[in-house]
Amino acid sequence: MSDDPVREVRERLLDAAEKVFYARGIQAVGMDRLRTASGVPLKRIYQLYSCKDDVVCAFLRRRHDRMMGAIAGYVARAEGPEQRVFALFDWLYDWFGEPDFRGCAWMNAFGELGPTNAAVAAEVHRHKDAFRELLTGTVRDAGYPAVVADAVYLLVEGAVVAAQLRRDAEPAHEARRGAEILLRAARG
Repeated sequence: MSDDPVREVRERLLDAAEKVFYARGIQAVGMDRLRTASGVPLKRIYQLYSCKDDVVCAFLRRRHDRMMGAIAGYVARAEGPEQRVFALFDWLYDWFGEPDFRGCAWMNAFGELGPTNAAVAAEVHRHKDAFRELLTGTVRDAGYPAVVADAVYLLVEGAVVAAQLRRDAEPAHEARRGAEILLRAARG
């Protein structure tokens, strides 16, 4: 049991929000569904977050922190700078293979709300900027120029979309093979 009951309720609510928003879509989930999934009364939800958009932004921020930490930790365990680049694709393969994988939560949110919701769009841009920096930084740290790092980033983004559409983890391996070809060509 947590020493902070407010934090415990907030975590339970965000756990439920992440699960139902990611599985069903943000617009398809009303606050009543969130109440049922979390076991948190509506009055308490609105004490914690003034509106549904605030819950969405909080879930995206928390997911961002967890995902970025997971990727960075996974990549850091690889031996050598070039192996860290390939570890990115290994991490993707594991993520794509999760039973509840439904693509990129931020692109899903942007597709639903981004054009009309500045707060959600800002969270999406914040995540995508940090994700890009982590990926391209890993490639640059391996000694490759920015143009190669940018191409590897696009391979990763394409793999995420392909995995979501195909409901298959194989795009991670396909993108890795593309990255191997790029890195080999860049080495000359």
